[in-house]
Amino acid sequence: MNSSNMLKKRLKEGKACVNAWLAIPSGFSAETMAQCGWDSVTVDMQHGVQDYHSMVACFQAMDKHPVTPLVRVPWNEPGIIGKVLDGGAWGVICPMVNNAAEAKALVSYSLYPPKGKRSNGPIRAGAYGSATPYQATANDEVLIIPMIETQEAIDNIDAILDVPGISGIYIGPSDLGLSLGLVPKLDRDEPQVLAIYDKLVAAVKKRGQFAGIHNATASYAAKIIGKGFQFVTIANDSGLMAMAARAAVAQTRKEAGAIADK
Repeated sequence: MNSSNMLKKRLKEGKACVNAWLAIPSGFSAETMAQCGWDSVTVDMQHGVQDYHSMVACFQAMDKHPVTPLVRVPWNEPGIIGKVLDGGAWGVICPMVNNAAEAKALVSYSLYPPKGKRSNGPIRAGAYGSATPYQATANDEVLIIPMIETQEAIDNIDAILDVPGISGIYIGPSDLGLSLGLVPKLDRDEPQVLAIYDKLVAAVKKRGQFAGIHNATASYAAKIIGKGFQFVTIANDSGLMAMAARAAVAQTRKEAGAIADK
């Protein structure tokens, strides 16, 4: 394992980072994605088809590529957060963090004492049972990223960001839309939502933190970087595969003419 978090370094330098999202529980597809130029690759254990074993397989497959491995955990609880960090994640994206108390809990699960309550046993992240640099640097290197997905979280954004240890935020546009009474979708253009994005970006910039967001398309991801977001995900592995496959089939049928029509 690298002893430093290259994604964190890049974010601190003010660069925009492009993040991959793995829903497919396969080391082979993770290896394929890892060599496509992303800055980081996130294993999705919330809505993806990933479990802990497949997460480890994905991390093993990506190890030789210069990407920072992250995980979106299923929920804000200490068991899984400790395990994904022990497994080699350099950052935790956590769903539905709505207030300062939930943000403090997330930090406590992610950091070793005295800053948190994380249990020692970094089975992949550092050699368990022997002195390694990992425990000495983990608290400084791990990215702790609450997801902002509700009106409650928006209302509490200052209190959430002021919790020591919070690195930045990650916006889930679909759940945010549901919370606001809108349809769940990714690339949003409602003035009401764009104003919320501006508010959240201003709040993180003031504190030297970063804002991330999930996007459906590359063009929207580029546009949102222009609005001050530093961490952008584009779809996920299964979505990108389906999109490329559909385009290839459609192009073949169109160019071949009537003989290939469905």
